[in-house]
Amino acid sequence: MDLGLILSTLDATLRLSTPLLLACLAGLYSERAGVFDIGLEGKMLAAAFAAAAVAAVTANVWLGLLAGLAVSITTAGLQGAAAITLRGNQLIAGVAINMLAAGLTTFLGIQWFGQGGRTPQLPVTGRFQNIDLPFANELAGVPILGQIYSELISGHNILVYVAFLAVPITWWVLYRTRFGLRLRAVGENPKAVDTAGISVIKLRYQAVLITGLLCGLAGAFFSIAQGSGFGNNMTAGKGFIALAALIFAKWKPVPAMFTCLLFGFLDALQIRLQGAEIFGIGVPVQAIQALPYLLTVILLAGFIGKAVGPKAGGVAYTKER
Repeated sequence: MDLGLILSTLDATLRLSTPLLLACLAGLYSERAGVFDIGLEGKMLAAAFAAAAVAAVTANVWLGLLAGLAVSITTAGLQGAAAITLRGNQLIAGVAINMLAAGLTTFLGIQWFGQGGRTPQLPVTGRFQNIDLPFANELAGVPILGQIYSELISGHNILVYVAFLAVPITWWVLYRTRFGLRLRAVGENPKAVDTAGISVIKLRYQAVLITGLLCGLAGAFFSIAQGSGFGNNMTAGKGFIALAALIFAKWKPVPAMFTCLLFGFLDALQIRLQGAEIFGIGVPVQAIQALPYLLTVILLAGFIGKAVGPKAGGVAYTKER
C-alpha cells in the first residue's frame, strides 16, 4: 500500500477518534464516581449546537467554544441534580438528556436560523484551523519520518491535540492524586468514603461537571473544528460508541485511547470503502456506513471478556443519619 494512502488513513483516524476519545474520557470520570452516564450523546449534541450558533453570530471560534462548554456543563449539572441530589434512575436521566438535546437543538435551529435545524455556514474566524507544528514544512521532504511528522502528527486543529493530551492528564489525576483516589473510592464504596468524612455528593458532582466539560469539547469539535456549522443529529451516535469504547477499555484511560483509535480507524476505513466492489458486485453505501457500528457490537460481544464496572455504579447514595 502507498505510504501516502496509509498516512491519510491514519490522519483521518486521529481526527475521527478525537470526539470519541473526549466523550470516552468524560464517561470515565462520571462512571468511576459511580454515576453511569448514557447522556454523553445529548451533552455533545447540545454543545455542538451552542458552539456553532454562537460562532455563527459572533464569527468568533473561542466564544463558540465557551458557549459549547457552558451548555454542556449546565446540561451535566441538570443530569447530576436528577441522578445525584434527587436520587433518580441514572439511566432514565441520561435518556432524558439525549431526547431533550435532540429535540431542542432542532427546534431552536429552526426558530433562530430558519434552515431546517441547521446553523449558517461558519466563516473562517468561526472555526478552528489546522496548526502546523514547528519545522513541519522543512521536514516534509524527509522520507518516512519527515512525512509522518509533517502529514500525520502536524496539521490538526487544537482540539485534536487537547484530546490526546487529556489521556495522560486523566491517568495522572486518577492514579496519582488524592482527588483521583477519592473519585475511584466513591465509585466502589461510597459508604466508606462518607465514613471518612468526605462528601460523596460533592465528589460525584465534581465528576459529572468534568464530564460536562469534556463532552463540551467533543461537541464543539463536531461543529466548529471538524465541520463548518451544526446539522441535525450530527453526533450520529458517537456518544454511544464512546460508551462502548469505555466498557471495552474496562474504565481505564490508556486502553480507552487505543479503543477509540480502533473505532476511529474503522470509521476512516468505511469512508474509503464507499463505492468499493466485492467480487465485482457493488456494496451498498449504507452497508459500508454501518461497518463501524456493526464491528462495535461484534467486538463487545466477542472480544471484551469480563468487564466489571465500579461496584457502586448506577446506585444513588443515601447518607445514613
